[in-house]
Amino acid sequence: MNKSDTANRREPDNRFTRRDIIQQALIAAGFVTLAGSSLVHSACAIQPDRSLAASESAFSAQEIEWLDEVAEIILPETSTPGAKAAAVGAFIALMVTDTYSPEQQTAFREGMNTLEAASVSTCGKPFLEADVKARQALLVRIDREAIDYHSTRPDDAPPHYFRMIKGLTLLGYFTSEVGYTQAMRYVETPGRFDPCVDYSPGERAWARHA
Repeated sequence: MNKSDTANRREPDNRFTRRDIIQQALIAAGFVTLAGSSLVHSACAIQPDRSLAASESAFSAQEIEWLDEVAEIILPETSTPGAKAAAVGAFIALMVTDTYSPEQQTAFREGMNTLEAASVSTCGKPFLEADVKARQALLVRIDREAIDYHSTRPDDAPPHYFRMIKGLTLLGYFTSEVGYTQAMRYVETPGRFDPCVDYSPGERAWARHA
């Protein structure tokens, strides 16, 4: 090894960044491809303080409630808490406000309006007034539209609005305390190191430590 190599060599950094944690959480849950890695990177570029009140975002309380209800259909309560329990709506609002470009924010808000209009035309009611089954059917249809859109989307075209909503829902949930400790298995460290652990199909993924 020459002197320049020695001078440029840095000690390994064993700390995990927020991006590392988010990506590993989504990989463990099988959602990176679904959410779109570019959206994950964009959302991780700036690290918002999740303790901030929802009023710090550019979204109203009603809009955050709307985002919570959409997110709850994407990740409903089952044997573990759903997206609303993790306050995903406020997380989405803050991430869009703090990390999305003006163009992305405009596309996101236009998407919210498009989804709301689709609810009125399909369900006969605004999204917040529609029943759960009607909401589910609507979002399944829109999700399929997003999949079809992205299968032929040019590289310079914006992502489908529902892909953004869904990606941020997964991001918010699986980096929340609820997602980390209840949807996944979490063991606080320091603790015993087990290099090989038996796995049974259907078991929850292990949460990664920061």
